[in-house]
Amino acid sequence: MSDLDREEDRVFHGNDLESVVNAVIGKQAPNLEISEWIQGAPTNFDQEKGHIVVVEVFQVNCPGCFLFALPEAIKISNTYKDAGVHVIGLATAFEDFDVNTVENVKMLAETGQVIGETKNALSRSGQLHEGTRLSYKIPFPLGMDKLTKVTGEIRQETIMQFIYPRIPEFDSQSEEDKHNIIQRVKQYMRLKEYSAKTFDLFALEGTPSTIVVDRKGVLRDVSFGTLAHLDAMIQKLLNED
Repeated sequence: MSDLDREEDRVFHGNDLESVVNAVIGKQAPNLEISEWIQGAPTNFDQEKGHIVVVEVFQVNCPGCFLFALPEAIKISNTYKDAGVHVIGLATAFEDFDVNTVENVKMLAETGQVIGETKNALSRSGQLHEGTRLSYKIPFPLGMDKLTKVTGEIRQETIMQFIYPRIPEFDSQSEEDKHNIIQRVKQYMRLKEYSAKTFDLFALEGTPSTIVVDRKGVLRDVSFGTLAHLDAMIQKLLNED
């Protein structure tokens, strides 16, 4: 590896992890980065002290979000809203930027209409009204993640912020493996049209994802995919002082 490569691939080490990871389990949760509130009253973690907050992160072009995650989030909201659990829906976009748009989130909120792969999957499973509309209403606030156009050079700190939550053992890798990982992440980032601020802030792996914050505003869980553990986690948090 050349000296230039070594400088380019300079890494942060374990003691610097919290300096590059913005959201850390067990620490105060940073506020969601919202570009626009589409449904319900604007809110955020710093305004929700005293409540348990569950954030369901989805994309409008994500069949699994609508087949499984959002219905489960609605169930959680209906079951625990009187116990002080607040559910927030956060629409994001880390791919398919032409369809995962704020306009399509607004259409979803106003009419229940879905698009793209979501529409196709729900139609095949017989879960749409009039061929295009959800069979259920999303009852909780909906916000749109803040998207920024990706331009210029990709900062080393941004790369490491992406790597550490996904590869906690990164520092123990060989120099060659570190180099290869960094190059793959750079390539991935160069192909992205936009950066989704909350998605990156919480180092989410995809959608659906769930963020859980306790009554004191402490981040307790970030999960990708299944919500099987969520009910038990909420009951545990409700029993805490």
